[in-house]
Amino acid sequence: MDAVACATFARRWDETAVAHAGETFLVFEASTSEISQWTYCEFDRIVDSTAASLEGAGVVQGSAVHVVLKNCPAFVAVWLAAARIGATAIFADPASSARDIAMHIRRTTPAVALCGSRNADIYQQGVKRASDEGASSALDIEVIVLEEDSTDVGFGSILLAHTRRPPVGDEPSPHDRLAVMFTSGTTSEPKAVVLTQCNYAHVARAMAKAANLGPGDRWLVTLPLFHANAQYYCFAAAIAVGASVALTSTFSASQWGKQAARLEATHASLFAAPIRMILARRPEDTPQLRLKHVWFAQSLAPGHFDEFASMVGCAPRQLYGMTETVAMVTAERPEDASPNFIGNPSLVGRTTVIVDPDSLEPVEAQTPGLLLVAGTPGCDLFQEYLSDPKATSTAFVEYGDGTWLRTGDLVVSDQDGRLRFVGRVDDVIKVSGENVSLTEVEAALAQAPGVLEVAVVPRPDPIRDVVPVAYVVPRRAETPLDIDELNAWAAENLPPQACPRDWHQVDELPRTSVGKIRRSQLTAQDA
Repeated sequence: MDAVACATFARRWDETAVAHAGETFLVFEASTSEISQWTYCEFDRIVDSTAASLEGAGVVQGSAVHVVLKNCPAFVAVWLAAARIGATAIFADPASSARDIAMHIRRTTPAVALCGSRNADIYQQGVKRASDEGASSALDIEVIVLEEDSTDVGFGSILLAHTRRPPVGDEPSPHDRLAVMFTSGTTSEPKAVVLTQCNYAHVARAMAKAANLGPGDRWLVTLPLFHANAQYYCFAAAIAVGASVALTSTFSASQWGKQAARLEATHASLFAAPIRMILARRPEDTPQLRLKHVWFAQSLAPGHFDEFASMVGCAPRQLYGMTETVAMVTAERPEDASPNFIGNPSLVGRTTVIVDPDSLEPVEAQTPGLLLVAGTPGCDLFQEYLSDPKATSTAFVEYGDGTWLRTGDLVVSDQDGRLRFVGRVDDVIKVSGENVSLTEVEAALAQAPGVLEVAVVPRPDPIRDVVPVAYVVPRRAETPLDIDELNAWAAENLPPQACPRDWHQVDELPRTSVGKIRRSQLTAQDA
């Protein structure tokens, strides 16, 4: 890892704020459609005042700051202020329950918490619950309640009430902890992914280069800020080169196209599920977009890929990455963009190997296997799972002469080294001895007539061992699905072992905050 990549994120922000002082950094569209914006210089003053307010509340180098906010300017200010102080931002879903909040408090012992006025009561319930469960530190948390709009960073606000004095301690170092992100926890208690100053500095540089981002470009961020996608691929990348970010308070499938036009976005990043929602719900007067670049992740069917490319004005580029991999591991070149491949690791400077999940022996080309990613923990891979050495040691494996991350994902390589995503190790089932990827079946069925989205889960079967079962959300709620038509479509478009043996119509699918399907809930329901 070179010296540039191992800089601190705090220093990267400082340098960009000076070099691009008069250029726009942040454009924010509130739920009221009111738009506010700040230059790098203006927002740097907000960051400094926010750092002073956090320090006044007791935050020092090494302290934890619990950030339980929806998309808003204060979220960005607190994140950058924590980086400047050398504190750790603990990111949490603003829709967290009191139980979740108590769990976060027990595991991270924050000195200060920031939450919205709409969920302040729930946060306080979480503090009480943590205290009742024996977390004595819960009683010492100072809770700062915000409105989650532009007034939080306006004149006279609680975050801008102080002027920062020269810091007493040393500047943060590259390997100081900067953030903790909780994984989705679809099957167990969420893991807490620890990220360093170096992690963020590295991803900023890598993702700006991968997206060919320049100072005149603008990311559209509609996904939740407390997750990696918006932070890694959009905000950090923009900060690396002095580009701007258009941030919306919430995601709206029906308004996404109009927001992209109104906020003059050139770049965007989405998952497959939001893309399908955008295509299904866009109004007829949605303008034709002329974006330069769009990232997408997770399986997108060819028909949806082509339709979305036509809508945004460029072919979306598929990439693959995890919170733990920091920067992407693979990405398609613009000229090769397709829904079928996640790209070639060598094109983005990553080293990978595909191995048998049990023996860790390399597999041949065109044979599915477990993806391992080489790297340095704390630089181009996450540092560790918080207070969980067992999970950390399971994630990192010594392979050959280096350290590798065990992704838990199955991929297959063609002869040219391009990878195709197959699914999670536990998302591939055997039907009568044949491998079936639930992820691939879902992507195919999403194109079936009358279907908005679909989830496929396994069901034990006395003859075939296990069979796929589909849960379908109809494109039009008032129009029931035609099961005979779906069976006929599946028979024409899927191999026999992949065809669902049962269909259920549902109003919506259980999902994580970034759109991943909680299959475990559907499996329990089917049982």
